[in-house]
Amino acid sequence: MKVTAINGSPHREGNSYLALERLGRHLVESGIDFEIIQIGDKAIRGCIDCGVCGKRRDGRCAFDDDPVNESLQKMREADGIVLASPVHYSGVPGAMKSFLDRCFYVAGSNGNLFRHKVGAALVAVRRSGGSSALDGLNHYLSYSEMVIATSNYWNIIHGCQPGEVEGDAEGLQIVDVLAKNIAWLLKMREATRESVPAPERERKVMTNFVR
Repeated sequence: MKVTAINGSPHREGNSYLALERLGRHLVESGIDFEIIQIGDKAIRGCIDCGVCGKRRDGRCAFDDDPVNESLQKMREADGIVLASPVHYSGVPGAMKSFLDRCFYVAGSNGNLFRHKVGAALVAVRRSGGSSALDGLNHYLSYSEMVIATSNYWNIIHGCQPGEVEGDAEGLQIVDVLAKNIAWLLKMREATRESVPAPERERKVMTNFVR
């Protein structure tokens, strides 16, 4: 089993990364492979709703000049996906938003590629805005019918300068509990794969309110 984590921070080794590293150590101790993909410092264009990914149905975005397609393939192969981000204006940074919009649009347009994978969101914040940023990340997971892992409080850890999260005792515990719950869900999912078949995927019904 493997978990792929997306680091949406522009700082390669900032607090989002440190939280992921801590989470990853727990997963590795539980026998689960772990990888962090750094995208927050990349130039990533936004989705333009061209619909090419749905027409081609090859699991790829039409734009092939940034990390989206390569990262998307790793996310497809993973059993679990963790979305980690700092907070910018009570939301996620622009590069992270563009990345997620395109990855999850492609996944949804190609048969719901992330369906029933274990998913989790994790936010690092200086002071406030963490709850709304976390909620935004969870929208991607819930829309994709993923099995969402939780902790014993909101998945938010506090710190400004890199390393300050180490002083947030409650935040560190949140990361630890989250990691254990991710591992448990992955193992339970694997153990029941044959004995408890997943429900059949239903074709999406679209209703427009303005006619």
